[in-house]
Amino acid sequence: MTAMPGWLQRWNFIERARLERKLWDAFEARQDIEAMVVSCREAVQAGDAGRSFELEVWQTTLVRIRRIERLMADQAPPE
Repeated sequence: MTAMPGWLQRWNFIERARLERKLWDAFEARQDIEAMVVSCREAVQAGDAGRSFELEVWQTTLVRIRRIERLMADQAPPE
């Protein structure tokens, strides 16, 4: 992604959707999405400011994925 101001990135719905989809795809492939978020956080803490928007989106998406997962755990599988 090309560098753009943080306020503009927040409103860049296409980029946000692409990053959300990346985490959802990893979840559906049964990858360790917590490890992906931690890795991104470590990169940002190490000075990779370009990934700060990715971290913001992934942290929010991770919470939503886990919330949906808890809701679906109580549902009976479709027949």
